[in-house]
Amino acid sequence: MLKKTASILLCAGLASSLYARDDISKSRTFIGAEIGYVEVQGDTFNELSFTGDPDIQFGIRIGAEKDEWRTTLIVNYYDSEDNDQNIEQGLIALDYYLLDNDSAIKPYIGANIGYANYESTLVEDSGFLYGGQLGVVFNASDMINLDLSYRYSLSGTDVFDHSGGVNLALDYLF
Repeated sequence: MLKKTASILLCAGLASSLYARDDISKSRTFIGAEIGYVEVQGDTFNELSFTGDPDIQFGIRIGAEKDEWRTTLIVNYYDSEDNDQNIEQGLIALDYYLLDNDSAIKPYIGANIGYANYESTLVEDSGFLYGGQLGVVFNASDMINLDLSYRYSLSGTDVFDHSGGVNLALDYLF
């Protein structure tokens, strides 16, 4: 599972850097961490299509942004003992800024695609994800961004249907 996720993220990262090849000096890279309050729907040992109470998801992210676009590689981990669900996700997100990049507040809309491993007691499945997100980036300083977003992802697997939730990220730009 880890090899598949790493391969997908590497290929996606290489492919996403193609759009920045002409103006690579104008793009800014960043690294960050995120925390989210996420609801997951998937099969568990006790129920089919179980939707539990939202729980906490943690993640790390790395990416690059240009004037109007941002590409982000995200690795998330969700583990809910109360809902008996565990998910590891690797995503690539492509976001479009709706306002000028020099603004202190930049709303965006975007799409994501990735791979997830879903586990519950006696239930396990892996497969591709796709979805969208919208949010707003707050430029706290020249090197620090806060990102508040809502991300929704559908799964192509049999036992994991979707996840959706609010995420808060802190990014360091360099």
